[in-house]
Amino acid sequence: MHAFNALITELKTAQKLVVVTGGGMSAESGVSSFRQAMIGPWANYDVRDLATPQAYARNPKLVWQWYNFRRLQSQTAQPSSAHHALVDLEQHIPTFVLVSLAIDGLHWRAGSRDLIELNGCVQRTRCVESAHLGDWEEEGEVPPRCQRCGSPLRPDVVLLGEGFARQDVRRAQIAVESCDAILFLGELSAADPIAQFPFSAKRAGARVLTVNPDPASIFSVMADIHINDTPGNVIPALVAGVTRVEGA
Repeated sequence: MHAFNALITELKTAQKLVVVTGGGMSAESGVSSFRQAMIGPWANYDVRDLATPQAYARNPKLVWQWYNFRRLQSQTAQPSSAHHALVDLEQHIPTFVLVSLAIDGLHWRAGSRDLIELNGCVQRTRCVESAHLGDWEEEGEVPPRCQRCGSPLRPDVVLLGEGFARQDVRRAQIAVESCDAILFLGELSAADPIAQFPFSAKRAGARVLTVNPDPASIFSVMADIHINDTPGNVIPALVAGVTRVEGA
């Protein structure tokens, strides 16, 4: 209870907040991880067949079908109470940036708008030649073609080996280096640049806050306040405490 109340106090006074989420929050909405989704007809494939630039170059139809399978899975999931609570928190904090590693689009569907999706979003596509974002027809050629230039479409996600978009990384880094608090939610991959965020935040004098079930993670170890639980169990009540009007 002490950590919970301390976290409420930190968020109530925060003027510039960065929140970082990933697969941990997605799992609470029933979204399968990459490995968990490799079931049924996908069970015998290797990641190199499905999620790399080389795989798309060799067999764009297969890669499109794999990500279409994951897109449909994500569409059946619903944003959790924690996703919706972050939307409320965004309205309460003067400067708020949400950085997500998830590709399911659940934060956007919940209503988050100051959002950086570092890994992209499986609900979007872009064309290979010009990176045009656009819609596509469910029936017909696979993969579909861009309605603007005719180039084949691909999922607007970061394939393994591509690296994050530089503009997204820079925007996230600027937010982290200027925040007064950063909140890491759920299980997160300890890969760069996310793994550097606690260090960058502390150098800037920010408070590092975590809610996740792994006290041994780099984010928990670096935290000024850590709650050893899942976001779904903590965030709705936490945000309610932050946004509650005194005396109401």
